[in-house]
Amino acid sequence: MHNVVIIGSGCAGNTAAVYTARAGLNPLVIKGLEAGGQLSITSEVENFPGFPHGILGPELVENMKIQAERFGAVYLDGEVTEADLSKRPFRLKVNSEWIETRTLIVASGAKARWLDLPSEQKLIGRGVSSCATCDGFFYRDKEIMVVGGGDSAMEEANFLTRFGRRVALVHRRDTFRSSKIMLDRAMANPKIEFILNTAVEEVFDVSKGEVTGVRLRNLVTGETTLRDVDGFFVAIGHIPNTKIFRGQLDLDPDGYLISHGGARTNIHGVFHAGDVQDRIYRQAITAAGAGCMAAIETERLLEEEGH
Repeated sequence: MHNVVIIGSGCAGNTAAVYTARAGLNPLVIKGLEAGGQLSITSEVENFPGFPHGILGPELVENMKIQAERFGAVYLDGEVTEADLSKRPFRLKVNSEWIETRTLIVASGAKARWLDLPSEQKLIGRGVSSCATCDGFFYRDKEIMVVGGGDSAMEEANFLTRFGRRVALVHRRDTFRSSKIMLDRAMANPKIEFILNTAVEEVFDVSKGEVTGVRLRNLVTGETTLRDVDGFFVAIGHIPNTKIFRGQLDLDPDGYLISHGGARTNIHGVFHAGDVQDRIYRQAITAAGAGCMAAIETERLLEEEGH
């Protein structure tokens, strides 16, 4: 019987582990399939407080893990494949075995949607990104491309014009899912060029280990063109890792956990932290703060119950 199990080992999960471990709760952290979360595929992190010269994403989350382990947190490789939250203690199936816990912190994060091009996948963190706020600074006076047609794409493109010489926004159709106000704002920006009815076929150059350009295909004419690009941002949404909780925890239409105040979910004793609930900010620092909130609420609940 565990006092607390934390699902996820990114900024949110690791911060929750540090706080609950220091409280003497001996948390068990299930690393998940993508151990370290989004930061594990991020190169330089320059906007996390306390690191004036920046820090590598994998190094940041590893430092958090070491810190949590120092206070008694235990990390387990694997993922949760089933969950029974119908009563306490909660039951979780991890690596084909069931474990029980008095409380649960869901910090399983959200995966960026990618184009799933082999070249794109190999260049993630080397010019390919899903976070303009995180990486836009590195492309000052550079050629930037954004892929997408929703509010996220418009917001990212507008943000990136602060840094890039020019921003090309590529969309597969000539109509948009974005709200009118966001679309109007992007179309009014003189630094944004719209490339419509177009798909990205390949991102160059894997052999050089960095983004140098793309191959585009017009979906109406079939014509292919090459274009030089320094930064390639994919803004087609995120997928929260909440599939195993459907029918038990309250989720919005896109699968994000719905907060019931603070870090609470609709089930007493189950708390949320990080990108699994946050569809707005999605930053390492906000995830860490959410992990702290979930840990404190967990500690208070267990203390009230005499554990």
